[in-house]
Amino acid sequence: MDNSRVVISALERAPHIILPLIREVPEAILKRRPKPGKWSAHEHACHLSTIHPVMIARLNLMLSHARPHIVPYFPSPDEEDGALLKLKLDDEMQRFSLDRQELIGRLKTLSPDDWQRTAEHGEYTHYSVFIMFRHLAMHDMFHAYRIEELLLKNNWE
Repeated sequence: MDNSRVVISALERAPHIILPLIREVPEAILKRRPKPGKWSAHEHACHLSTIHPVMIARLNLMLSHARPHIVPYFPSPDEEDGALLKLKLDDEMQRFSLDRQELIGRLKTLSPDDWQRTAEHGEYTHYSVFIMFRHLAMHDMFHAYRIEELLLKNNWE
């Protein structure tokens, strides 16, 4: 089995899971944080759209340089303080869908050697194009899981 195809498939399906899920969240709790310092469903969803430029920049770097250094990504203090709450959800979800389609098209053109290109990463022992996009697929589902937790939350404090 070609694992890159599995990763591409997971990335391609993610918007079909995430978009209907975020639309299920009632307006009354969409931007509600479960506790201080923890993101709302709105923030988890918007974060997914903001990460695409980071991933494209990493891909471009890894395809154009031998063993480049990747700087770990952490949400900015502004994001942690609620900047994502100011973004329009519909616009961000449209951007997420369009950026994801563009990313999928690009990934489908990569050669087997491209998928194995590596980089130094400040957090990980080893890192490749394949690992980066497998990680992105899991990242999508992590945030989808958090959105669903908030959607189904029974006891708001």
